[in-house]
Amino acid sequence: MSRPTVLSRLVWRILRGLYRWKNFKLAGGAPDIPKYILIGAPHTTNWDFIFFAGAVRELGIKPNFVGKNTLFKWPMTRFMYDMGGIPVDRSKKGNYVQSVIQAIGAADHIALVIAPEGTRSSDGRWRSGFYHIAHGAGIPIVPAWVNHETGRGGLGEPMITTGDFHADLAKLAAFYQQHRPDCDRFDLLAKQARGEVEDPGRKRD
Repeated sequence: MSRPTVLSRLVWRILRGLYRWKNFKLAGGAPDIPKYILIGAPHTTNWDFIFFAGAVRELGIKPNFVGKNTLFKWPMTRFMYDMGGIPVDRSKKGNYVQSVIQAIGAADHIALVIAPEGTRSSDGRWRSGFYHIAHGAGIPIVPAWVNHETGRGGLGEPMITTGDFHADLAKLAAFYQQHRPDCDRFDLLAKQARGEVEDPGRKRD
């Protein structure tokens, strides 16, 4: 295996340095499993990326992320792969989830980081893409939380999906409510799990 590029090593040093400078503290250790989806919530600030990037490196995890295949063209090819990127062609409708599942199947080790809320402007409801990827690939979901006001965060135990999205979502909502009882987003997430509010993107009848 070729040595990572100077740029990628520099970027990781910067991210890890920023994490330490912010004096974040993380509870929980790296999962002792070869493949999993690492979900992070709530996603409310650009510092979320700094926290999780720095935290996983502190734990010895080499994180992966999904990116548009066009971002992997020269001269960024080596850098994107060194940073853990997985190229996916988003131009083909309905191809995204299956493409990621295939990439996971081809890898020996993977820690795919996904923000289930999608964007910082989310009201707290989660999109289901991360779940379908985990269930389709047959790998567990590892929940991670963060609180920027206290500078604390942590990882939970791996959860095997059952195929019942809302039932499993209820378990995840309970985990986040336990660790972030002050965050209203997770109250709405619990309501989504119970079917009291619509899933994001679902049209009304």
